[in-house]
Amino acid sequence: MRNLVIMPTEKRTLNLGEYAEEATIIEETAKPKRVNHFIEANTQEATLQHLKNDCITPVFAKDNELTVNHAAFIETVWEAANSYYNGETIGTPDIRVSHVIKGRIPEAIHKPANQLLESDKTIYYERAAFSIDIPTIYETVEGNKLNLSIVGVRAYNQMNLYSKKVPELFRLAIGFKNQVCCNMCIFTDGYKDDLRVSNTSELYRSALELFNNYNPAKHLHLMQQLGNTSMSEHQFAQILGKMRLYQCLPNGYQKRLPRMLLTDTQINSVAKAYINDENFGSFGNDLNMWKFYNLLTGANKVHSYIDAFLDRSLNATEMAVGINAALHGDEHYKWFID
Repeated sequence: MRNLVIMPTEKRTLNLGEYAEEATIIEETAKPKRVNHFIEANTQEATLQHLKNDCITPVFAKDNELTVNHAAFIETVWEAANSYYNGETIGTPDIRVSHVIKGRIPEAIHKPANQLLESDKTIYYERAAFSIDIPTIYETVEGNKLNLSIVGVRAYNQMNLYSKKVPELFRLAIGFKNQVCCNMCIFTDGYKDDLRVSNTSELYRSALELFNNYNPAKHLHLMQQLGNTSMSEHQFAQILGKMRLYQCLPNGYQKRLPRMLLTDTQINSVAKAYINDENFGSFGNDLNMWKFYNLLTGANKVHSYIDAFLDRSLNATEMAVGINAALHGDEHYKWFID
């Protein structure tokens, strides 16, 4: 595998032997056809040019100050990635958007809706997410190739645009993307869930800080350890049942347990994938924790809106690692396997 870059101004080789096992080299004879996205749910694909040229920029209503729009967010993080990982191959952003907000130009105010021309309309998207792959930094876990990937999320619905301008909320993560299914693997040190900045300069600095604080070797070691533990079908069914039960627990009882953000729909998706998924299903056999982890991240990818996507991605890691520890006697997640 390629050397992992740690400092934005200086490269050094990271000794993965301290944390991770030797990589398995997989000969690729042909590039697989891409059919998956890092998030699906109710999203649609968008281009950076579309966001820059066809979408208006929302403002703070009280003082008419501009927000940092989706295109500026994506471009700023992309520039930071190119700077920090200088010398590596940096992919173009894969952009997904949802919840379009429609409007009209003043000249079209009195037109019936069915007579509006495209030039009469204004739009912007309430929510946007992007993924930037770095394919030259990779590792294999359980035969699955993982590329380093940077993911950002912006959701205007989580801000008060009716106020004066305040620092704006962004979510930014760096982790590994499983190339088999495009599931995102997010680790605590690689996620800023409450990144608040006022301009793109602050956003650029915050992105570099996140990249610098992230330890890819430690993250890889954590994921490799999952493949060393398996659960029986009975234990898997027990965990699913407890996950369903978790949603109905009294608040006081629930707060004493580790958090679990997956919904009933996602838990059902995990159950179906255990039987049907060609990559991670194990119906009738023991299920190792790496496969269990990917069942969780797959359900999150398919059934999470953009604004909840990264929080649930991190929670999938917490759940897989916690249950893995519980299977070895740890008490913290013991409730899920009892």
